Amino acid sequence: MKNITKIGLFLVCVFLITACEEHVVEYDTTEIDTETTAQFQIHYVVPLASGTASTINRIELNDELLSNETYSLPINSFIPRSSTGGKFYTTESGLINLKLYIGAVDDLTLVYDKNIEMPAGKTTLIVHDFDKDPTIVDYGEYPKITTENTGETTWIKFHNSLYETPGVPTTLRLQYQYQYILDNDTGERSEWFNVGEPVLFGEATGWEPVTVNKRIEISSGYGYNYYRIRVIGDDGSDQGSLQVFRWSLNDYSDYWTGYVGSYRQHILSRYRVGNSSYYGRVYQYTAL
Repeated sequence: MKNITKIGLFLVCVFLITACEEHVVEYDTTEIDTETTAQFQIHYVVPLASGTASTINRIELNDELLSNETYSLPINSFIPRSSTGGKFYTTESGLINLKLYIGAVDDLTLVYDKNIEMPAGKTTLIVHDFDKDPTIVDYGEYPKITTENTGETTWIKFHNSLYETPGVPTTLRLQYQYQYILDNDTGERSEWFNVGEPVLFGEATGWEPVTVNKRIEISSGYGYNYYRIRVIGDDGSDQGSLQVFRWSLNDYSDYWTGYVGSYRQHILSRYRVGNSSYYGRVYQYTAL
């Protein structure tokens, strides 16, 4: 009986070893040359109403299908996207052609046809006007902070894609700022802090650290952050808050939930004045 038991154990071990050898975990990846490959995301912020009529249901890169209705691009969103962010399309760097088609799948209209010089590396490509070249901004590397205690930082990258009126990009130099809650019981807020440096139209900050005071101490970590935008003069002076017309001219302000360790892009787009239906505001996109 002892011998039979030993033989049984031996056979089990052989089976487990064989099973492990036959089920090697592999990652379905393709090596790329980062020196010559363009990696990009497409953000779509043209001031349009949401819905099928403005949804991009076909994208062609160099006259080949890049995406269709199974992976559509609604207004104020981006692709490729996933629940965790961090995906990119790839192509050889240099001159490419990008075509965008909007509308219902059986009634597509070509609305964008541009030859674009794509640099190597990771970039954010922002389509903000069908008649203009896109903004291309360096995506950058994700910074990190090591701490002995609980984390308290989220990362924000601010883009200026604001128009004054249809067809007229803003000439204002804008400084993005934030506050965080110092005391979750009283709601007391911090002073205002800059999110990077001031940026002109078509420019963006780097990945900037923003402090988060967690609302629940034993948790993955989230808290409210409040934002405003200041206008910076040519001499570097603060000219006051950015004013945006909705029903009347008002100082821009907003708030977002900040998650510790996350990376979010904040893109300011649409119109500052002249069109209350598409008043200027920030859209948030999860990068990671």
